Amino acid sequence: MRKHPIIFGLLLVFLSGALFLLLFNVFFSDRPFFTAKKRVGFLTISGVISSSQEILENLKEFAEDETIKAVVVRIDSPGGSVAPAQEIYSALKNLRKNKKIVASLGTVAASGGYFVACAADKIIANPGTVTGSISAIMYFANAEELMRKIGLKASVIKSGKFKDIGSPVREMTEEERKILQNLVDDIYDQFLDIVVTERKIPREEIKKIADGRVFTGRQALALKLVDALGDKEFAIDLAAKMADIKGKPEVVTPRKKTITLLDYLLQMRGALKEALPSIPRGVYFLYEYGL
Repeated sequence: MRKHPIIFGLLLVFLSGALFLLLFNVFFSDRPFFTAKKRVGFLTISGVISSSQEILENLKEFAEDETIKAVVVRIDSPGGSVAPAQEIYSALKNLRKNKKIVASLGTVAASGGYFVACAADKIIANPGTVTGSISAIMYFANAEELMRKIGLKASVIKSGKFKDIGSPVREMTEEERKILQNLVDDIYDQFLDIVVTERKIPREEIKKIADGRVFTGRQALALKLVDALGDKEFAIDLAAKMADIKGKPEVVTPRKKTITLLDYLLQMRGALKEALPSIPRGVYFLYEYGL
């Protein structure tokens, strides 16, 4: 080494850096790289489900962390768009192959929120949680009369008979209504399939209550829509027990993503878009609530 002082110096710098990272990881990091301890991952799904990207990234992070043996998904959502809810459900089902999954229902976990919860091994609700709303919905606005009052007319050029189905500038025809009703019914059947499969409830029995109505957590327990009543801590302890974790479990959340200027601008764009008047499109697993 004395003959090669530059190599020796570089090696010393490398070892010093590695030691520093190791010490920092052990004493300061909330997600140490080197640990044999079994842990519980904790993920929150809140608000209307309009996108699945961030949640899928978080679930992938948990899936790749071998120290995480169970995951608690805290759901506080009235539901949302069908496809994102289905993607989250599928990701949780896939994660369930290697880790225990517990869904903890908060204030509201209805429609798409309950759909997502069905992917868990166990569903825990508070006695007063609003849940259920096993249904699908599609809605449109008709501004035809308003346009007539202000003297506004619309012209449509289309390549297909049903290209402007659901247009806000005219009344929907019966033929169009049947097409959209069939679409909503098929989405509804997909929801029923999930509940029947995951909750082990006969289809005819679940159809008696799967009409959009909501239930308290206590009512849902009696209907076998949830497995037990309890709060967030109860769900965490249950997940740890299911994963054979002894003692009080260490709970970890997804790593915080660094927000760039572009991310900020995109968020502002999304907020502005939501603030502007718009006509909702698509099919939803959504329970609308409020005063």
